[in-house]
Amino acid sequence: MAGALDRHKNAIGLGIALMLLGDFMFSANDVLGKWLVATYSVGQVLLIRSAAALVVMAPMVARQGVRSLVVVEKPWVQVLRVIFSTFEVIIFYVAVMYLPIADVMTFYLAAPIWVAALSPFFLGERVGWRRWTAIVIGFVGVVVALEPSSESLSFAALISIIGSLFFAMMIIQSRILRATPDTTLVFWQTFGALVAGIVLAPFDWVTPTPFDAALLAGLGIIAMLAHILINRSLKLAPAAVVAPFQYTLLVWAILFGWLVFGDVPKLSMLLGAVIIVGAGIFIFERQKKVAAGPAEGDLQDLV
Repeated sequence: MAGALDRHKNAIGLGIALMLLGDFMFSANDVLGKWLVATYSVGQVLLIRSAAALVVMAPMVARQGVRSLVVVEKPWVQVLRVIFSTFEVIIFYVAVMYLPIADVMTFYLAAPIWVAALSPFFLGERVGWRRWTAIVIGFVGVVVALEPSSESLSFAALISIIGSLFFAMMIIQSRILRATPDTTLVFWQTFGALVAGIVLAPFDWVTPTPFDAALLAGLGIIAMLAHILINRSLKLAPAAVVAPFQYTLLVWAILFGWLVFGDVPKLSMLLGAVIIVGAGIFIFERQKKVAAGPAEGDLQDLV
């Protein structure tokens, strides 16, 4: 019994470590992407990044079988998910051209709040007054970060909010497609970005140096490895344990933004980030508690 308990603890510890490493890799990837879009168009970045990712995925697709890519559940939901994911990644790269990474990440971390607000309409989930209160507080955090009354309110900030909404819609579609293998979801998501790159890249093509071409390809490869690490972490440890560690993305964004680009977050952005993260963690914890079953005295939160 003691041995089994130790193995369980070790698996959870490894799961947390893999989640942290995956989030670090995503953050490093974002920094690399911001640096590259200063020279190359978003379409070009999407094209080379996605092509490299699909090459990396080829063995996984071959092992799973091509049939799993074409015979899918809820085809129209699959299409919607690809559309949302494609616009989300385009908006992200456009936003980091004009804003510090920490600012964009702050707005994107509002996605769980969007999901909670939209889940009653798209997933039929019940959201009680505690979570609705946290949703409102989370959106207050977004407003604080935006500083709508100041000159800092920009088009890039507004489209970052739209990007976080698209990201939330992608998450919602993923919940609907629970039976779809991860490889299938990631393949079509990557393929959608590739198509967008093919369409957009010719309008502003800059021939990359061999070194930059390797970095552009590295965007896709690093992202794929990060996906694998995070998926593995969720198999080793409960989502309730590892998911909150996603907020380390903001810590890395602030640190990398300062070290690489010299970006110092404004006080309003930091305050808004704290409010958003706090609301997101409360929503997650409350959803976990409700999903475990209403305890006595908690029934009012289900209506």
